[in-house]
Amino acid sequence: MTREIPKIAGAIALPLVGGLANAYLTLPELLRGHQRLNFLPVVPPKWMFPPVWTGVNAAMGYASYLVWKDGGGITGTAKLPLMLYGTQLALNWTWSPIFFKLRCFKWSFLESLVRAGAVAATGLAFFNVNKLAGYLVVPYFVWCTCTSLLNFEFYVRNPGEGATVEEESA
Repeated sequence: MTREIPKIAGAIALPLVGGLANAYLTLPELLRGHQRLNFLPVVPPKWMFPPVWTGVNAAMGYASYLVWKDGGGITGTAKLPLMLYGTQLALNWTWSPIFFKLRCFKWSFLESLVRAGAVAATGLAFFNVNKLAGYLVVPYFVWCTCTSLLNFEFYVRNPGEGATVEEESA
């Protein structure tokens, strides 16, 4: 078990480091640009996002380790599940710049739907290799679904946000 700890730590660190990098890169836009947006009355408080994202990212990282271990690594039955995991992770990291940096709520919403689908596919593929790994994806899928709904509402309530100069002058 002691030899497994660095592997587990690395698997958990990957999504956490990506999440921290995204937070660092998008924090200025979050702090200065969101005060004028039309928010929903049901938006979770800001303090809730970091612990929830930390929890779901850590669970996803651990789930990926379980699949890698039980599925024989990237050359075994874990190949497709880990490819799906990498895809949803890339989509996860792509969403923040689209939403916060570019302020394109329409495109970030569409991206979030694709991400939720990739997370669902990852969860099913993980479940086929390791049942616990599949269950660990469920909170992340629920969170992604909720954030997609919030993203849609941002788009509907703030239709001019993220529009290009050409779109605004039309």
